[in-house]
Amino acid sequence: MRKLCLASAGVLALTCLVLSIALLAARVLEKVVDLQVKQQMVLKNGTEVFEMWEESTPPVYMQFFFFNLTNPLEVLQGESPLVREVGPYTYREVRPRVDVHILDNDTKVSSFNPKTYFFEREMSVGDPEVDRIRTVNVPAVVAMDLATSTPMHLPAEILLLLYEEEMFTTHSVHELLWGYTDKLLSALHKFRPSIDSDFGFFKKTNGSDDGEYIMLSGKKNYLDFTRIIKWRGKDALNWWSSPVSNMINGTDGSTFHPLIGIDEMVYVFSSDFCRSLYLTFDKYVTVQGISAYRFVPPMRLFANASSNPDNAGFCVPAGNCLGAGLLNVSACKQGAPIFLSPPHFYQSDEKYVKDIDGMHPNKEDHETFLDINPLTGVLVQAAKRMQVNVYIQKLPDFLQTGNVRTLFFPVLYINETFALDKASATKLKAALFESSVITNTPFIIMVLGIIFGVIFVVLACKPPQAREEGSVDERAPLIRTS
Repeated sequence: MRKLCLASAGVLALTCLVLSIALLAARVLEKVVDLQVKQQMVLKNGTEVFEMWEESTPPVYMQFFFFNLTNPLEVLQGESPLVREVGPYTYREVRPRVDVHILDNDTKVSSFNPKTYFFEREMSVGDPEVDRIRTVNVPAVVAMDLATSTPMHLPAEILLLLYEEEMFTTHSVHELLWGYTDKLLSALHKFRPSIDSDFGFFKKTNGSDDGEYIMLSGKKNYLDFTRIIKWRGKDALNWWSSPVSNMINGTDGSTFHPLIGIDEMVYVFSSDFCRSLYLTFDKYVTVQGISAYRFVPPMRLFANASSNPDNAGFCVPAGNCLGAGLLNVSACKQGAPIFLSPPHFYQSDEKYVKDIDGMHPNKEDHETFLDINPLTGVLVQAAKRMQVNVYIQKLPDFLQTGNVRTLFFPVLYINETFALDKASATKLKAALFESSVITNTPFIIMVLGIIFGVIFVVLACKPPQAREEGSVDERAPLIRTS
């Protein structure tokens, strides 16, 4: 019996060790898991992945922070603006995908993505209907920019004086965000109906979409999962001065292909930024018990054209290059002098920070990031942060500009955040646990092999027990003669 146990333990130990090493060397089970993930991460009717993509259930919150100007008279006399950050004013963002169509034999999907905002009072500092902000009078600045050095400057100056329009204006948070009727724009609307009589930085975005997206389903190649190939019927933009800058690259930032590595660039197309962006690996993080890679925009993305020649295409008009961090989006914002940057001019030219008293850039509050689970490509946490700036300068044709410095005035910045809800996180953790069990099977087999090996060694080294001689009666003969 002892020999049988010894042989069995030895065979099992050797078999388990050889099998585990073979499985690890060939990565058989890892490849099985990878293949399963690739097959599941496809936009296809009736699948859980498709339903999650279509419904977009986890909450997204849009926080608005305003810069309230406290010294308007001094600014008109040539001093630096002194601003005080006010916020957040938080809105819950509902963004389902609608009018979804499967195209070209399940290889492409088209959809619209309308967004609706609901104010969250408990997550805000005040009432947007009541709280008032002093900032740049954008309609007046646009009118002055268009009319300066033209025969229209005198009629424009008369209208500005008639309606008492100044360089800076005060409105409620709600008006600045979602729109208000401007007297100057109303007057111009009578002469040119194409000019809207209302103005708001996010006017007409509440309850509306930004156009049709056509993206790949991932059926042919898992790397193409939800990659955008057309927006508003076009496969490229037309606002910038180079083909590279006008490319539509990546996803919409809410989904990514599975099996992401730390050495790759993650591309995102953002209609808010009017361009495609890329992010690189920053660090390992854990969100709700889920391991993830954090990707952030590199310094090179915001660098000026002399440091990064690829950014020369964003110099518009051609050759008009800005310092690091600023992007002129006037062409895609109906000609308004709007310039985007990271909040508080984070990772931007130091000059822009020094021009405004009240800028305090820091990585924790002002950096955009994406936390992505590398196996599934599921976004577990994210923050998109963007600042809206208005270009202002002294215009000799207009008294309203006074002696103001030429600078980029920060109006507001947004912090659009996402975090996987508990229900979705629980499902993802269960799927990851199942995958980890499969991929760790070789190690489990190896541990069993080691255990059997220990048993084999113990049995082999243990000396055989000597038979006991027994008692006197037991040793006595069965038949006694006397």
